[in-house]
Amino acid sequence: QLQLVESGGGLVQSGGSLRLSCSVSGGDFNNRAIAWFRQGSGKEREGVACIASTTGDTRYGDSAKGRFTISRDDAKNTVYLQMNSLEPEDTGIYFCAAPPGPRCATLLLTWPYRSWGQGTQVTVSS
Repeated sequence: QLQLVESGGGLVQSGGSLRLSCSVSGGDFNNRAIAWFRQGSGKEREGVACIASTTGDTRYGDSAKGRFTISRDDAKNTVYLQMNSLEPEDTGIYFCAAPPGPRCATLLLTWPYRSWGQGTQVTVSS
């Protein structure tokens, strides 16, 4: 069973940057797409970015476009989320998740993503 562990969260000032990591084990990482979602206090879980396996195709949620970059290192079984120009509205718990196969599912829904990590807290101060 796929296991995902997030790291890299923390407290950062508005305008700052963070890089999150998602370490994956227990499955065929090279044939799995990986996504990032986030959930602010009192808000629904929101899709941030996804990267496919094999092709490396990426897709982003509206809030991430132009500021966040998702990438993967297949040799390390790790997916990264580089976040720049952070704003207080980016505060929340960030989760990585995987759909069953190599392609990204829509970021508008959470149910296609069957495996989830426990999340890492990101706090952006104004």
